Amino acid sequence: MIAEAWGHRRYQAAFISKLTDAIGEANETQSWLDDALDCGYIKSAQHQESDLAWQSIGGMVHNMIVKAEDFCRSAQ
Repeated sequence: MIAEAWGHRRYQAAFISKLTDAIGEANETQSWLDDALDCGYIKSAQHQESDLAWQSIGGMVHNMIVKAEDFCRSAQ
């Protein structure tokens, strides 16, 4: 979704929309991580490591949304 957003950066609204979709997909991944932990498929340490990575990436995508104008300016 992030690569698709980058391809649409000429249009700020489309860029933001695709990044918002990416955050939605990341939230779904978070849910699957929680389920995997609850079912015993992964250990707590693995869940924590993956959760931290998820939070970091989610934060970066959120910052791209907040600063969309900076990313879209060069595409025009």
